[in-house]
Amino acid sequence: MDILIWITSAIALSWFMAYSRASLSSYTLAFAVLMLLGTFFSVISFVGWVVFALVALPLNVTNFRKQYITSPLLALYKGIMPEMSRTEQEAINAGTTWFDADLFRGAPDWQKLHNFPQPRLSAEEQAFLDGPVEEVCAMIDDWHTTHERADLSPEIWQYLKDNKFFAMIIKKKYGGLEFCAYAQSRVLQKLTGASSVLSSTVGVPNSLGPGELLQHYGTKEQQDYYLPRLVKGEEIPCFALTSPEAGSDAGAIPDFGVVCKGEFEGKEVLGMRLTWDKRYITLAPVATVLGLAFKLQDPDGLLGDEEDLGITCALIPTDLDGVITGRRHFPLNVPFQNGPTQGKDVFVPLDFIIGGPKMAGQGWRMLVECLSVGRAITLPSTSAGGIKSLAMATGAYSRIRRQFKLPIGKMEGIEEALGRIGGNAYLMDAVTTMSTGAIDLGEKPSVISAIAKYHLTEKMRACVTDSMDIHGGKGICMGPNNYLARGYQGAPVAITVEGANILTRNMIIYGQGAIRCHPYVLAELQAAGNKDSKQALDDFDHALFGHVGFAVSNIFRSLWFSLSGSRLLKTPYQDETRRYYQLMTRFSSNLAMLSDVAMLTLGGDLKRRERVSARLGDMLSYLYLASATLKRFNDEGRRAEDLPLMQWAVEDCLYNIQQAMDALLTNFPNKIVGKALRVLVLPLGCWLTKPSDKRDHQVARLLQTPGDARSRLGEGQYLTREDSNLMGQLEQTLDDIVACEPIFEKVCRAVGTKLPFYRLNEVAEQGLACGAINETEAELLRRAEAGRKAAIDVDDFDPADLVADKSLLTGEDKNQPHAA
Repeated sequence: MDILIWITSAIALSWFMAYSRASLSSYTLAFAVLMLLGTFFSVISFVGWVVFALVALPLNVTNFRKQYITSPLLALYKGIMPEMSRTEQEAINAGTTWFDADLFRGAPDWQKLHNFPQPRLSAEEQAFLDGPVEEVCAMIDDWHTTHERADLSPEIWQYLKDNKFFAMIIKKKYGGLEFCAYAQSRVLQKLTGASSVLSSTVGVPNSLGPGELLQHYGTKEQQDYYLPRLVKGEEIPCFALTSPEAGSDAGAIPDFGVVCKGEFEGKEVLGMRLTWDKRYITLAPVATVLGLAFKLQDPDGLLGDEEDLGITCALIPTDLDGVITGRRHFPLNVPFQNGPTQGKDVFVPLDFIIGGPKMAGQGWRMLVECLSVGRAITLPSTSAGGIKSLAMATGAYSRIRRQFKLPIGKMEGIEEALGRIGGNAYLMDAVTTMSTGAIDLGEKPSVISAIAKYHLTEKMRACVTDSMDIHGGKGICMGPNNYLARGYQGAPVAITVEGANILTRNMIIYGQGAIRCHPYVLAELQAAGNKDSKQALDDFDHALFGHVGFAVSNIFRSLWFSLSGSRLLKTPYQDETRRYYQLMTRFSSNLAMLSDVAMLTLGGDLKRRERVSARLGDMLSYLYLASATLKRFNDEGRRAEDLPLMQWAVEDCLYNIQQAMDALLTNFPNKIVGKALRVLVLPLGCWLTKPSDKRDHQVARLLQTPGDARSRLGEGQYLTREDSNLMGQLEQTLDDIVACEPIFEKVCRAVGTKLPFYRLNEVAEQGLACGAINETEAELLRRAEAGRKAAIDVDDFDPADLVADKSLLTGEDKNQPHAA
């Protein structure tokens, strides 16, 4: 055997073993066989065996490896890694990983993805959507709610209570609806299409709040008392976490309680004296029971030896002396009930702690565990529902509204914006479906919930802006017939709550993802913190050498995928999606490799390199968004008519992954490492582009043309065709406009001129007069004209109606002039 052949074989064997992620023992054994072959053909000498032994034996003799390799590295690791705070540890330990872990590990199992069951509604849940949800959507007048009353009407408040809208998450044994997460999402999506005030009011009690915390952690007495009352609407809950001095840094809340003895209801009891100042608390102005987060102190040791017990959650009736509620914030003209609450030296028994005294100091763990579920439902669902409705409305408006003698939706600039709206609407619905499906499978997906919250609220903001650009003057003139302006005004609200989006992207997604989803990092951290030195060494040894093999594998995989273009990878389907699966597998391996290099070169400093974390988090996020999109396409039967929507969404995700990777490498803190990594993962530079003009055109046409694909895009939204529903009116007008276009052309041919596409009622009379159309066709033209006029008209007001301070109109304010 020639030495060159043997070296080539050794390289090929190393490549194959690394690519297939073989264990250290398997690799050693395979290489030993190759060494024997080399000896047989006189290629390997005694010296070669000595070198092999010097490398292989220390690595494979467990006790030697632990003592002389692992132990020093463990000591070094402990010195490098920054100490985690208790709140950070609890946040990392909260929740579970799901398919996000597969995406992080470099080799996603796409068949596993498609084998996850598609979420379904029960008959009871579907009946609730078709009945009470449809009914309350018909009851709401959003202009009256947001402009005239600045609140839901008393009738709607009562309807929500009577029909258990605040009890979707509460178990049936307490009288609740006990809906699955997917059903909750569909309810919120539909409500958002009618009114964001309505969906916010319903969403909060069914997300992070007393009901959720009570069911998981409450004492039996607390559950038996409060849960039935919450179901009946006898109690309106809110949860007070955010303080003026601690917004996104919730662990730094200054609100406190002191364990002490005091009098409550005429008896001396062991309790807490609470002082708090909270703001941005949804439902606080109308709440009857306040879920309160505070730091509990026990200076006199009444509960034990620990003085600072930590963040604690308690239920505080708002009618207690010293509890201040009622005032309201005014969040961007979307006046859902939101406001501050304060209390000073309010004494309550220890039994008011959720879960009782034994749960003192466990509040942060409780909150992050529940937030890992609620964050994946409420804001992603309301964002998706809002954009689904706007996609339908904007598509219809673009076909109805004409400029320069053609529907504005045929203009390329409008098509580009419609492409983004339609593609993102398809993706956003896919993400909420897949994420809530994970919850219904028993997962608490903390990383996925952060991804869904950040990206769907950001996409909502971008799509609302696109829709506003398309509507132009129709969008900016507020009034009863404007279905867009409140959504445009209120878009930033979702960006700020449940963790500000900048924080979520720059720190949370990758900060949790790198530790929770990586197959070895969490084990290494836990081993380093283990007080049992022997167990720590054993665990660290197992994790460390697994990590090394994992990292080496991803380097080889990334290089191979770059050289081969990942075109040799097997995929679950050999159709238009084949290339998508291949590229996503490639990017998954790139993410795993880049993460390990970033952690190795930056160490604990990675925690402070927010832009590095953000870009790695973007890669993970877009892999997840694309996976959800592919799963939706598969679950819905891989229909050809849905292809443009799926393709736009996945191609946009792939482009954004490449952009994030390019930005990471360009700005990598170690420039030499950054350039070396670029050779591995982007040797030919960036080649992926945004969705093409052709794809934008396909999506835009789909949004403007009634059909099954368009109906699926808007499925579940409040599109009922009744006079009080602007969205339903638009849908009817779109149908009428499309149906009367050939009739209009028939009249134009008959009269010998190209008529303008307006005053269709007059066109109807001309068509009847020349005998070109019948009365049925004429009536369709008249109805289409009425709908067309209503769609493009905007509201106007008497000047007096726009003045909030009516004293200005009567001249009572002598310092201000007023119109005659």
